[in-house]
Amino acid sequence: MQVVYPRCCGVDVHKRSVVACVLITDEAGAATRRVRTFGTMTADLLALSDWLRQCGVTHVAMESTGVFWRPVFNLLEEDGRTLILVNAQHLARVPGRKTDIKDSEWLADLLRHGLLRPSFIPPAPIRALRELTRYRRTLVQERTQEVNRVQKLLEDANLKLAAVASDVLGVSGRNMLLALIGGEHDPAVLADLARGKLRAKLPTLRLALEGRVQEHHLVLLTRLLAHVEFLEESLAALQQEIDQRLAADAEALELLRTIPGVGAVAAATLIAEIGTDMSRFPSAKHLASWAGVCPGNHQSGGKRLSGAVTKGDPWLRGVLCEVAQAIGHTKQNYLSAQYQRLARRRGKHKAILAVAHSVLVIVYHVLRDRQPYRDLGAQYFERLDAARIERHHIHRLEQLGYIVTLSPRQAA
Repeated sequence: MQVVYPRCCGVDVHKRSVVACVLITDEAGAATRRVRTFGTMTADLLALSDWLRQCGVTHVAMESTGVFWRPVFNLLEEDGRTLILVNAQHLARVPGRKTDIKDSEWLADLLRHGLLRPSFIPPAPIRALRELTRYRRTLVQERTQEVNRVQKLLEDANLKLAAVASDVLGVSGRNMLLALIGGEHDPAVLADLARGKLRAKLPTLRLALEGRVQEHHLVLLTRLLAHVEFLEESLAALQQEIDQRLAADAEALELLRTIPGVGAVAAATLIAEIGTDMSRFPSAKHLASWAGVCPGNHQSGGKRLSGAVTKGDPWLRGVLCEVAQAIGHTKQNYLSAQYQRLARRRGKHKAILAVAHSVLVIVYHVLRDRQPYRDLGAQYFERLDAARIERHHIHRLEQLGYIVTLSPRQAA
């Protein structure tokens, strides 16, 4: 086979060791093999980088193993050589003779002939932004869990605040809980701390705040509110850092926010997961497959065995499904019409995934063309299927005993 990269290296990464195999091809086509094992400490990885530089290696392939590839990738990336991260499922090894050295040799041999398909690894600034947005999502989930624990604790204390107030930790609810911790147990006094629209429910609120609060309830409530406050402060600081890093992508953010259902948080997450350079993906179909929001492709013997979606990027798929759910509550746009059309026939879950796929395709074209989203309109599907809709309604009216004749509005 044709040699694509004459000086390349295959790296098998583990938690405590890195096995590197360098293949150097001479003018006659013969390959010289050099194998060395390094540790995973920073000094060891710098020694690996120096050794690759001495060997004149231009391309390095490594197998993705958990998160252990990240420090290796970060250090080897500094010298400007081409790095290829490979999915372990894409390596069809010959059975038997399984060792770390054999793995690195197999990686180097496949890379030498250009037979490896690289995984998508965004640039370092996007990777940093990705870690921030993912951690932000984790903090939001933790805060939600703590709020649920507060509601559970209030139920255990016979306090039905959640049945009256829509937000237990809103301004009114938090003032009541802090007063409760401070030793105030009179339902009338606690209810009088309500603000805004909640004051219209004072009689019901007094009944809801008449409970059986015990000492351990106050201890737990104190710790839960302190943890919620800590998480809110962390979220605010983290959001400020994310906003600073997104300043360079302000144009892309504004373009993404022209899509229905995509707010500031969703737009930031989309940029963090896929970046702004769409040339990394050959087409929108490749991006949808990588994200795991399109049907799987598994056929054998002329039969389709499974159409389940692939695993893809769970963080990206999660935010796309949230956007699709938000679109399902909107009206008078193409995406909401698509959601309603599919939800009636296939159910809400499949409709959400289908709309998520459409949103990702739109994101691809918006970022590639640097043009805002132009909606096709809520009547798009009706115009597209005008003849089918006519036949359907004529048939239904004929079943009811009518004779139907259609006249265009201009002629009428």
